[in-house]
Amino acid sequence: MKLDLRQALHSTLITGDGAMGTYLYQKGFPVGVSYEEFNTLRPDVIESVHRLYYEAGARLIETNTFSANYEKLSKYGLENDVERINRAGVRIARSAVGDDAYVVGAVGSIRAGKRKNIRTAQVRQAFQQQILALLDEGVDGILLETFYDLEEMLIALRLVRKAGDLPVICQFSVEDVGRTQDGFSLKEAYDRLQAEGADMVGLNCRSGPNGILRALDTIDGEVGLPLSVFPNAGIPDYVDGKYTYTATPEYFADTARRFADRGARLIGGCCGTTPEHIAAIAASLSGYQPQRDNRNNAVTAAVDGTLKEGSAPGQSQITVQETAQPKQAEPSIVDLVKRRHTVIVELDPPRDLDIRKFMKGAEALKEARADAVTMADNSLAVTRMSNIALASLVQERIGLRPLVHIACRDRNLIGTQSHMMGLDALGIDHVLAVTGDPARFGDLPGSSSVYDLTSFEMIRMIKQLNDGVAFSGKPLKQKADFVVGAAFNPNVKYLDKAIQRLERKIDSGADYIMTQPVYDPKLIEQIAEATKHLSVPVFIGIMPLASGRNAEYLHNEVPGIQLSDEVRKRMSGLEGEEGRAEGVRIAEELLDTALNHFNGIYLITPFMFYEMSVRLTEYVWSKTRHIQSIT
Repeated sequence: MKLDLRQALHSTLITGDGAMGTYLYQKGFPVGVSYEEFNTLRPDVIESVHRLYYEAGARLIETNTFSANYEKLSKYGLENDVERINRAGVRIARSAVGDDAYVVGAVGSIRAGKRKNIRTAQVRQAFQQQILALLDEGVDGILLETFYDLEEMLIALRLVRKAGDLPVICQFSVEDVGRTQDGFSLKEAYDRLQAEGADMVGLNCRSGPNGILRALDTIDGEVGLPLSVFPNAGIPDYVDGKYTYTATPEYFADTARRFADRGARLIGGCCGTTPEHIAAIAASLSGYQPQRDNRNNAVTAAVDGTLKEGSAPGQSQITVQETAQPKQAEPSIVDLVKRRHTVIVELDPPRDLDIRKFMKGAEALKEARADAVTMADNSLAVTRMSNIALASLVQERIGLRPLVHIACRDRNLIGTQSHMMGLDALGIDHVLAVTGDPARFGDLPGSSSVYDLTSFEMIRMIKQLNDGVAFSGKPLKQKADFVVGAAFNPNVKYLDKAIQRLERKIDSGADYIMTQPVYDPKLIEQIAEATKHLSVPVFIGIMPLASGRNAEYLHNEVPGIQLSDEVRKRMSGLEGEEGRAEGVRIAEELLDTALNHFNGIYLITPFMFYEMSVRLTEYVWSKTRHIQSIT
């Protein structure tokens, strides 16, 4: 006999379902429509998705009603169909699953994104209308998910409690810092929710398993309620106009047990997950007895940068000069790498206003004789300090060449040309054109991804400025002198197809290539062979690993990065100084191979541990002296 849901949440491990919206997108249904309206227009489609998750092993099924409230449906002219859509959602879910499954009414945040300033009275009215429809249709409980603020969560929870005594699951969507957007720690928020009558608290969306594990690590003390977790399938990638996710079902199977050990009793998936992910979770949890979690709460955060964007900061004062600085006559990165080994090092800009550590790192890299410091453009769609400001500081105060990433995501054509003109005025002439991670998955999910340009078009337009022609086609009074790089991901199944894409970037005008980090010496050799015909130099990416958890996060959740089984085994279980030391040793071994095939070395600094990049830069110079002595 099936347990009451409230009792089941406290006493058993339950597998939840996976994504609805992104799964429909993967199946070819267009974005820009109301998937909730499918409850009335295409009930067969919604029923089939519910059934797939049930057959995969999910025993808690969410109704397809996440955005089925007055405010969200009004975007599609469906504000008068709130009750009909919610009731239909419950009936479809019931018809798709067996008697051994629970059906909970999904209620999403109203204030997320662009509706953040909507009045409290409107929020309360919209929640009440939706919640009453779900309760009247006979759900087993209510799931409040993807909330960012405790205040809004409490509004919805109180409405459910006022209407009845069904179980309520409350899930926030937060960053790994473990705070709601209105400033409450997760422990504070969970304590408040327990006092108000929540039955289970947890996290969903925003990040993959690693990010949610890190957020849980921020909780100081025991939580009085069982936990739920519904992570995304890693960080989405945006390739050729489509979103894709990287985390595999096998990875979800492994992390499901880690969540269970930390007190999670309901484990499912959010954006990017599929029935295959849920089947892996269900199989992993079948018969599993959670182990006591003896983790060290001081956990290294996962890396935020790679080729995607972002960079690092430093605190300082500069003297504003009224006249433009003359362009430097020193050789470009391309000139240098054609003559000798050349080292570019990436530092991430800070996420706050303190740039001291960034500047200290840049100074240390200057002393280590790095040839350039490169700064990403809001890496992983997380807001960081302007890389153009930091580039100017690095150039003026430290005398180290800056190389600035330019993402297609954040600026329209007007903003992009303006940005490039500003760089030219500052004498910053080395840039890397990248697509940029989708804004909806960053720290400001209500932001828009612009994507007026592809990376190919971005390269062409920047090179057009070198011809003295504006993006509009009008002549400029002088020519720019940009050296434009392109990003390359070699961690793919079909390297030859990736090379063809890379050749298109070179045809668009790319002067040099920077690769995503590579962790396999054999792949380095394959890249060298596959790119030897190219007319531009390649900087091979090497990023030292900071810990075992960092290694698993990169391999399973970050698009464009794959680690070999040997590397993952060597890093397994290592944290702190021990983990960083092994990460440097692995990077040195990779450099031993890379230096024999590439003059260009691109070192990516994890978590602002710039000492690791300094050591590797010095290692490059020690090895190249040896190489030169025997040639």
